[in-house]
Amino acid sequence: MLSSRRTFLAAAGTLLLTGCSSDVLGLRRAVRVAVSWSGEELRAFHTVLDDLGALGYPVEVVPLGDDISTAFGSPAARRPDVVMLPQPGLVRQHLKELAPIPDDIARPGQARLWRELLVQDGTTYGVPFKTAHKSAVWYRPSVFEKVGVQPPQHWSEWLSLNRTLVQAGVTPLALGAGDGWVLTDFLENILLGIAPSVYAGLATAEHPRPSQQPQFAAALRLLGTMWSAPGALAGGVNESLVQQFPDALVEVFGHRRAAMVLASDFAEPVVRSFAADPRDIGLFTFPPMSSGAAAPVVVGGDVMVLTSPITDNSRDLVRRLAQPTAVDPWIKESGFLVDGRTTGYTPELTRLAEQLALPGKQLQFDLSDLLGALGGINGLWKVLTDFLIAVGGHGADAVPAAVDTAMSDLQKLEES
Repeated sequence: MLSSRRTFLAAAGTLLLTGCSSDVLGLRRAVRVAVSWSGEELRAFHTVLDDLGALGYPVEVVPLGDDISTAFGSPAARRPDVVMLPQPGLVRQHLKELAPIPDDIARPGQARLWRELLVQDGTTYGVPFKTAHKSAVWYRPSVFEKVGVQPPQHWSEWLSLNRTLVQAGVTPLALGAGDGWVLTDFLENILLGIAPSVYAGLATAEHPRPSQQPQFAAALRLLGTMWSAPGALAGGVNESLVQQFPDALVEVFGHRRAAMVLASDFAEPVVRSFAADPRDIGLFTFPPMSSGAAAPVVVGGDVMVLTSPITDNSRDLVRRLAQPTAVDPWIKESGFLVDGRTTGYTPELTRLAEQLALPGKQLQFDLSDLLGALGGINGLWKVLTDFLIAVGGHGADAVPAAVDTAMSDLQKLEES
């Protein structure tokens, strides 16, 4: 994902090294690991590397941030050996630059949602490292208790909850619209909730055409209903547009100018860092879109891939990082989920992990990560940013025209 996808507290401005510093002198070749992480996530990854013990080779971590895909564009001799890829949908686009995952650690890449992304013609090209639950909503229970409301059980209750909060003088939502993936997360949950078959079809289509799907327009209308409500967004549209993901978390738990925020599990370290009262942290998951329907669960994640030509040391590092206990240091610091693992987390993340472990048709991978350029910064991100500007705080009457414009813009992007 682009636009400071994971900038939690501060960006790491330089390359960080682990292992023997002799690599700086060119005496030994380091295993180079490209990552998108910064701040707390980058620091946590270093704790994982440190806990691996003596490796016998240096490891150089290369924080590429939003430009992580450029790791595949370098000549083979300068290409990172391992890439922690936050867009697993890109794996199939870069098979020529990738080496197969060793058979003894390939099994996690063949499981459930990952299989379609990471396995090509029977060969596995990636291993899940970090899983993200993208249907989590963090809130302050003290606000809900004061106003006399409960977490919503379905979509209409959420809209009613927002109205009740506004009437009580409380702003319901903080929105980090400066990071476009925050906007796509909202839309994806709604689309998955109302039309799971359409969602799945778009996710697997060779040439996806969301503009041709009436259910996609319906999802936009529902989203517009929430965003267009006067007083729903902290600071209004203008403030939302300049807020990035961590800013929205601070808006709720630090400045306390909003009651809740849609934010993945990896928000937890920031939430706990800024919460004035550690007991005043609540979590609910995206509710069903109607009574009796299944709740949507959107999943994201980072996968480890080995670039070609492979080396013995890079293979060894991936094998070590793929061990079930390798990520324990990061789990202890919170904000980390492992696919299939439901123990060792905080109570909030345990709930999310258990939901991810349940089989169900409403569990789907992040759609924008699977749409290629159409789902990116100049595609769906821009369309939803313009949509937010058109509807934000302007009332329900602004929604129909904004939906028509968004669908038209999507069609132009599909055709180009």
